[in-house]
Order: sequence, then C-alpha cells, then structure tokens
Amino acid sequence: MPSFAFTAEAGTSLNLTSHWVGLTSLILFFIAYLVVMAEEFIHLRKSKPVVLTAGIIWALIAWYYQSHDIPHIVEQAFRHNLLEYAELLLFLIVAMTYINVMDERQVFEALRTWLIRKGLSYRALFWVTGLLAFCISPVADNLTTALLMGAVVMAVGGSNQRFVLLSCINLVVAANAGGTFSPFGDITTLMVWQKNIIATNGAVTFWTFFSLFLPALVNWLVPAAIMTFAIPNEKPKGKSNQLPMRRGALVIISLFLLTIASAVMAHSLLGLPPVIGMMTGLGFLQLYSFILKKSGEKTHLPDRNGDLSNPTPYDIYSKVARAEWDTLFFFYGVILCVGGLGFLGYLGLVSQTIYGGWGATNANIAIGLISAVVDNIPVMFAVLSMMPDMSVGQWMLVTLTAGVGGSLLSIGSAAGVALMGQAHGSYTFFGHLKWAWAVALGYAASIATHMWLNAHLF
Repeated sequence: MPSFAFTAEAGTSLNLTSHWVGLTSLILFFIAYLVVMAEEFIHLRKSKPVVLTAGIIWALIAWYYQSHDIPHIVEQAFRHNLLEYAELLLFLIVAMTYINVMDERQVFEALRTWLIRKGLSYRALFWVTGLLAFCISPVADNLTTALLMGAVVMAVGGSNQRFVLLSCINLVVAANAGGTFSPFGDITTLMVWQKNIIATNGAVTFWTFFSLFLPALVNWLVPAAIMTFAIPNEKPKGKSNQLPMRRGALVIISLFLLTIASAVMAHSLLGLPPVIGMMTGLGFLQLYSFILKKSGEKTHLPDRNGDLSNPTPYDIYSKVARAEWDTLFFFYGVILCVGGLGFLGYLGLVSQTIYGGWGATNANIAIGLISAVVDNIPVMFAVLSMMPDMSVGQWMLVTLTAGVGGSLLSIGSAAGVALMGQAHGSYTFFGHLKWAWAVALGYAASIATHMWLNAHLF
C-alpha cells in the first residue's frame, strides 16, 4: 500500500484497525457515504459530507501519531494522497473546460438538432443514440455523454415513456461501457492510467486499455439487442430547426484532440504525468480564446435568470468557472477519506481478505457488483491503494467491472443519476431495475469476452 510505504521506511507502521481512532474514522466515512447516497432526497451536495469527514479522519490520525511522538509520518502520507488528487484535479479541470467551451459554441446542440431532423424511427433513434454514447464517452466523460444523448431522447420521444425509459437505460449502459476502453472515458480508467501500474507480466499503458474495446462493446450490445424488441417501431412526431455551431467550434474540437494527443505523448514518449500534456492543451485553448476575444467574439452564457440576450466579451475563464466543482471537491473528499482509511490499515485488511482469500478474478468481479451500489470512484481508489499483485489482464478486468458494474442499477453511476433527474418520471430506479437482468447478462458476457480474447494478458 502506498500510504504504508512511508511508515515502513521509518519502521513505525501502526495498524489501528481495532483502535478507537480507526473505528471512529470508519464509522464517520460510512455515515458520510450514506449522506452522499441520499443527495437526491435531502438536496445536500455530495462534496460536503466527504470533505468534512476527510478533515476529521486525518486530524484524528495526526493527533494519535503526535501523542505517541511519531513526527512527520502522517504529513508525508497526507502529501502523497494530496499529490494524487492534484494530478486528477488539474486533468479534469482541463477536460471539463473543453467540454464547457464546446457546449457554449453549440457543438452539442448542433448534433442534437441534426439527429432530430433526420426523422428516424424510435428503434433507429434507440440504436443511434446508444452508438453515439458509446463512441463519444471515450473522449468526453460518461456523464456529459449521457446528458447530451438524453436531451435528444427527451426532445423526440418525451411523450412516449416506454421509449424514454429503455433509451435512458441504453444510454447509461453505452456511456459506461464506452468509457472503460479509454483513459479519458471515466474517472476510474484515468486513475488506473495515471497510477502507471507495473504488473507481473508487463505494464498498464495507454494502449493497454484498448484491449477492452470488444468486451465493452459486448457489454452494451447484449442488453441493447434484448431491449430493442420492446421499442415501438414507429416514427416520432415533431420537427426541429438545425442550429449551427458558433465561430471557432471546429478549431476548438481540433485543439481538444491535440490536447489528448499531448497527454498521451507526454506519458508514453517522455515519461511525464499525462496532466502536463493536458495543461499544455489548456494553454493552446487560452491563446485561441484570446484571438477570438480580440476579433470581437462574445461569450453566450446565460445569466442568473437564464437570459442569453446580453453576451459578454469572450472569456475562457468563464468556462473554467463552470466546471463541476462539487464533483471535483467530492473527489478530494473521497480520495483523502479512502487514503486515511488505508493509512489506518483497513485497505490492507480488505485486500488480504478478498484478493488473498477469494482470488483475483472473483474479487474483481465482486468489485463490479459493489460499484452498482457504491460509486465506482472510491471503489477503484481503494483497489489502487491496496495495489494487489495482479497481472495486466486482472488489472484490465477490474477496470472493466468497476466501469460497467455501475450500469446494473440506475444509482450505480453518475450517468444514471443525472438521467433520472433529466427524464424525471419516465426513467426511474424501479424502471431500470426491471431490465437489470438484461444488463447483468451483458455484464457477464463482457467478462467472459475479456477472459477469452485477452487470455494472453493473464
């Protein structure tokens, strides 16, 4: 475990799993996560309980070590976890900024209105939106992808609740599956990539993730093929005017692709963290936004009342401000909480129990089932903190299961939770639950496909 490396070097590794400090920290994290899961009902932002809990956990740990005259150990462990979060934070800020810029330039609206104008049947739209979600989520995150395609589904089939329900399930499965075979598609894959894991028979590199393409495709196709027979084979009514992309949209899309390439090359060719490539890409975007501003371009963002009639001079930092800060602070709280529990010894205990007792394959499949209930980010961070000795194939298996396991329930992923809000009344927890058996078949089929196609990685 990374956090225990510091204490081991000093010869003062302390296991506090049965001490009141450890038990109190564990209970606090459990309570905080219950509050996070109840966000939809109590309307308390999910970042608040975990950020507060992280501070209390590390304060308890630091107090115990200081009272036993063991200096600097906790500080070094905390800084180690903070550095991991800092890399993730900067990476996500750049990605979110690009997504917000493209949204403001009407890239997604242009795609949405283009699809509506094609006059596709419900079944065709079911497959097209699912395919686009699968293809877009490896570049954009699964949350943005699900919301974009969800807007299309609601625009053309809002009155047909059966179509909306099945399409939303399809979007959740497709977006989560598509995000697993690219380091940019999901937070969990990004965390695995940034960890720069050296496994027993090789290293997990950027290109290793693409071995999950076919298993991820199977994960989406199996439930989609089952659900398609329940989709009405008729055309929706209504029309929409085509919205054009605003000036500079194509250049910004190109810069985003260049930014991704910079992150990959920085990691693969130069041995640097991917975040430096992303920050360099942000510099490209800042320079281009300066050119747009000098040419008189305006920022078209709604004010507090949703009014778009008063555009302001083009400003890239207004897009940075629109990043999902609640989500970013939630990541901080989760990483520091799980890091603290790891420092106390709980992750070593769990690792010994499931990876040592059950075997890597069974443990990794169970991780996916857990992520259907608990968000996959703390689950994956816990696995990375345990750092079990596994082959590349097993690391790809847990990446796959943690990514697609959240599709089993509507609350298992950010995409599902967001669509429940967007399609309120049509896409519900119990509506998704009725088709969970089809999603579970896809989950099992994707695991079998991975273990068959990528047997050489095990």
